[in-house]
Amino acid sequence: MNDQYLLIQKEHLEAAWSRGEEMLEQALPATRKKDCFCFQAFGEECELCPEKISFGGKLITGAEGILISLYARDVLDEPPELHPLQSFKELPDSGPYQAAFVARSEQVLVSHVLEIQRQQEAIARRFSVSINHDAVSGDFSFTLHPLPRINLYYIFYLPDEEFPAAVTCLFAADATSHLTVDGLADVAEYTGKRIISFVTGS
Repeated sequence: MNDQYLLIQKEHLEAAWSRGEEMLEQALPATRKKDCFCFQAFGEECELCPEKISFGGKLITGAEGILISLYARDVLDEPPELHPLQSFKELPDSGPYQAAFVARSEQVLVSHVLEIQRQQEAIARRFSVSINHDAVSGDFSFTLHPLPRINLYYIFYLPDEEFPAAVTCLFAADATSHLTVDGLADVAEYTGKRIISFVTGS
């Protein structure tokens, strides 16, 4: 499977570099390191090169590598536009992915809500996180940036005597300018996995 992933990743990287290095540097955005670009991805220091992607020097051969290369291929150099926020089902052509998104990106976090709240400051230090003081609902909320121009706006509801815990993951108004809708679903899924791995120490 990794060989297939690497082949897809290579195709995306070739398309990304065909945009021109200056345009790519501005669109990502990233800092230049010789013929590579450096930025934070999924809470890791990412190095994007013409033929490979690595986290802290470790070669990335799985799905996250495909998502990063897809982002490099498609991301636009445009001013950020967070509002109006959109639920996943409001994104164009999201219907076929809706059930999987809810299960893999929102429901998967529900059993960890209390621990996420307890470790909120540590999560903010590890990932690119901003606290949402403007959240109109939920018990706590933050925006996490798994990729520089991708904003995942999380709203967390703590359990009480009447209702169980719940999680909502919203997208910025410009989300589909930078990734395909299935790519956005996968980014949210792998971000959720990263959050769970961090708070559980697994």
